[in-house]
Amino acid sequence: MAPEEGGSPGASGSPGEPVGGSPVTRVELPVDTRATTGTTNAHLADGLLVDPAARTDALDEAVASHTPGVEAIAVTHAHPDHVGAVADYADATGATVYAHADHVDRFRTATGIAPDGTFRDGDTLGTTGVRALDTPGHAPDHVAFVVERGAGGDGGTDVGVGDEDAAAAALVGDLVVAEGSVVVGAPEGDLRAYLASLERVRDAGFDRLYPGHGPVVDDPTTACERLIDHRLERELRVLAAVEAGADDVDAVLESAYDTDLTGVEDLARATVRAHLTKLVDEGRVDAAWTHA
Repeated sequence: MAPEEGGSPGASGSPGEPVGGSPVTRVELPVDTRATTGTTNAHLADGLLVDPAARTDALDEAVASHTPGVEAIAVTHAHPDHVGAVADYADATGATVYAHADHVDRFRTATGIAPDGTFRDGDTLGTTGVRALDTPGHAPDHVAFVVERGAGGDGGTDVGVGDEDAAAAALVGDLVVAEGSVVVGAPEGDLRAYLASLERVRDAGFDRLYPGHGPVVDDPTTACERLIDHRLERELRVLAAVEAGADDVDAVLESAYDTDLTGVEDLARATVRAHLTKLVDEGRVDAAWTHA
């Protein structure tokens, strides 16, 4: 799941086709997700299939037509709305399935299959030319996948301009969304890690980001800074609520949010808990809030 509040369905490029002339193909998949789009984006880039959340005709067609063929499968993280058809496409393609080396058990539990190989931060996945970039925070196992400028694709052209050795794009899962915000909720969400991951991606100089939900992001710096600012603003509201005498999470929640939380109150509460954990870790609120 990704968006916490706000945001609307959207698409840039037709499902199953390279997006914006890039070597990345995006296919929107209808899944059971809390994301406002109601879909998860699967991506194909340079032989790698990322986040096959469901098996559909559109994704079947994209996989069948992908050049150089699907050689590897991986996920940005093992939430249910990103992993649903990993086993199906592993069987259909014979591709090597990869999982983060530190989270193999989590991957196996979520997908129902054991990976064929593992990766760590900075590793290239098999022969694809796509490399992993650790971006924890939304989930402990969250990674992005970096598509270098000039990588092969479904007949698309190179992404972006400038230094031909620079990384051009990243498949960022639930790290970034074009609209709204991302759930970073306790107990597994880590806001300090999430903010560091946003800064890492912001500073990497990517031309384009491909989120796990919603449209492509063509201005990565602005998008990352917006999400950082949103989190820090929410943090100030949480801190102000505590300093004003809020004595439980519900009181903090009421003070920290001024929007209608119908349908997402549980996500907002989990986010408040994650903010409180960060503030405790930084010594800015009493340690008793750790168990709130």
